[in-house]
This record gives sequence, structure tokens and C-alpha cells, in this order.
Amino acid sequence: MIQVPQLPGFKNPVHDAQTTFRNLLEALANPGSQHQITALVEAPAGLNSACAAACLTLLDLETQVWLQPTIEEEVKNWLLFHSGCEFTTKPNTANFAIINHWQSMPSLSVFNQGTDEEPEASTTLLIQVENFESGKPVNLSGPGIEKTRSLTVHSLNSAFWEGLTNNIHNYPLGVDIFLFTRNTVVGLPRTTRANRNKSLKI
Repeated sequence: MIQVPQLPGFKNPVHDAQTTFRNLLEALANPGSQHQITALVEAPAGLNSACAAACLTLLDLETQVWLQPTIEEEVKNWLLFHSGCEFTTKPNTANFAIINHWQSMPSLSVFNQGTDEEPEASTTLLIQVENFESGKPVNLSGPGIEKTRSLTVHSLNSAFWEGLTNNIHNYPLGVDIFLFTRNTVVGLPRTTRANRNKSLKI
């Protein structure tokens, strides 16, 4: 039985979903660049506003969602009520994975990588981070980036960036990733390469 949450979804569902979807597409088309999520969502603890807007836009009755175990039951109820999505405890069967605690997130390789017939069936990760201002810069390259682009993420370590580098080796298989702060999204599609050693060129 679905529990009715106290917090609402989009104030203007059609407009807010369309705007957020365009923001997400732009983020994937321009990897490593920051895009503001303008749709305001009052989300339960464990989801920041930008990630919540993405969830309301991307999740529906046909999606399988893996929630990191650190996420509260209130978030699950909110997502179920507003999107009708289903949940899975197996990362390798998920269409989407929602992560709010990067220190304990699984490696990228345990999620659904897609198949040769359906590479688009892989998991898309929605990862919440603290900010894009502090931390060690990472040098990104790949489609959608002219030469290189510098990205700084406060709360991701070398293991994540190594996983992203390994992710591109499986192309066209592999996961796609969105990073969310409170009101901003950065896209990291499976075609993006990360390098923390070379000198940065912005």
C-alpha cells in the first residue's frame, strides 16, 4: 500500500518535467559543465532538490530503481507515490540508481552495463554531491568536450574516477552518470574519460 507523503511533487508537473528534462539532456551533451535545475522541489531528507526533480522527470511505472541502503524509507515512499516506479535490491537490474553517500556506493561495474543488443538498457546513476567548488580538479575529455574540461567535485575520490575511466573501455556498454548539488547538475555519459594526472586545460 502506497503511503501518501506530506511533501508534494512538481508545482507545475508538465512544465517542470519538460524543463528539467532539457537540463538533463544539456548536461549529458556537454559533459562536466554545470547546468542549473530551475524546477523547485521540496524533497524528503536524503534527496536534494535537483536530484528530486530529476527523479520526478525520469522515473515512471516501467522503471526499476535501486536505492542506496543509506536512503531513508521516506524517500522510497515519496518516489513511489509521485512516480509509481518499482524498486530492486540488485544494482545490476536497475534502470536508475540513487546515491546520497558516495563513501559507501558500489563500484560502477556492479550496475547494469546494458547488452550488445540494448546498450541503452544500462543503469543511469543519480549521485548527490556537496559542491563543485572544492576538491582536486579532474581533467575530462570525450564527445561534447572541446579538447579538455576541468571539473572539481568535493565529495568523490580516486576510486570513482578510476571507475569512470574503466567505464569508457566497455563502450557502447557502460553506465551514464548525473552528479547533483542542491540546484545544479553535471552529466558524465559513458563516453567521458577522466584523467587526474595531466595538466589541466579549461
